[in-house]
Amino acid sequence: PSPPSSNAMSAPPASKKQAPWKGFLSGSLGAMASGAVTHPIDLVKVRMQLYGSTLDGARHAGSAGVAPKAPPGMMRTGYLVVKHEGAFGLYKGLSASLMRQASFIGTKFGAYDLLKSAVPKDADGGLSFWKMTLCGLGAGAIGAAVGNPADLAMVRMQADGRLPKELRRNYRHGGEALARVVREEGVLALWRGCAPTVNRAMIVTASQMAVYDKSKAVILKESGAKDGLAVQTGASFIAGVVAALTSNPIDLAKSRLMTMKPDAEGRMPYSGTMDCIVKTARSEGVGALYKGLVPTAARQVPLNMVRFISVEAMKKLLANID
Repeated sequence: PSPPSSNAMSAPPASKKQAPWKGFLSGSLGAMASGAVTHPIDLVKVRMQLYGSTLDGARHAGSAGVAPKAPPGMMRTGYLVVKHEGAFGLYKGLSASLMRQASFIGTKFGAYDLLKSAVPKDADGGLSFWKMTLCGLGAGAIGAAVGNPADLAMVRMQADGRLPKELRRNYRHGGEALARVVREEGVLALWRGCAPTVNRAMIVTASQMAVYDKSKAVILKESGAKDGLAVQTGASFIAGVVAALTSNPIDLAKSRLMTMKPDAEGRMPYSGTMDCIVKTARSEGVGALYKGLVPTAARQVPLNMVRFISVEAMKKLLANID
């Protein structure tokens, strides 16, 4: 018999309702494991996305908006990080990344499970793809709002090494980054870039969760295989590819908005997500919106594989805990 499409990520039996805290905990632990593994790729992605931004142009050319002619690729960017900052430079922002994984990703996994349980089921007892997509959009928005402060700290710490020494923030860890942002810029600065973060999270979460659930259900139905590592790996691979393609332009805008600084007259280079996307496309070409796509995909695919497999394992471990 074919498995219910809506419960592809649920380890516990359908007859045993999972406590909400289990979804949040399994999501947080699985996300932290995957985030630690893929952090160097994420740092390279951020550096590539910031290449050509107004601040980067000022660094290289002495005036805002003038970008270097030949942006480096993924391997070249990683090499430059190691050359100028050492091997541990690839792990800058790791503490903030783990904070982000626990708050942002854990919340969206838990929220996704809660929303799926609240949405009316179809006649077959499952959820159609569009309902899973809506749950993913909602979960992404909730997770992004909760996790934006940690996300901002992570992006700033990852980007710090590309700045001249006199402009670096030199946060020692994620906790200090949050404290200094509040002290130097105000509490609301913790949610700078929240709009693109929410937009990106909605797209990525809908892509990841709904596509994973749907892909897993189809694989189980068509192949007749049992739910296990091979099926989870295949479904998470598909989800990672889709998420990378749909989210990169917004992800680029998010990185630039979170790291931007005011010019000499106190004006910010971008007023919001769409302004950043339009200005980037106008000054650097439409293709610039996909800067960092290779590392984005290189991160999203293994990240999804490790994350979903880890979350499935955590759910299985927590299934019999009351």
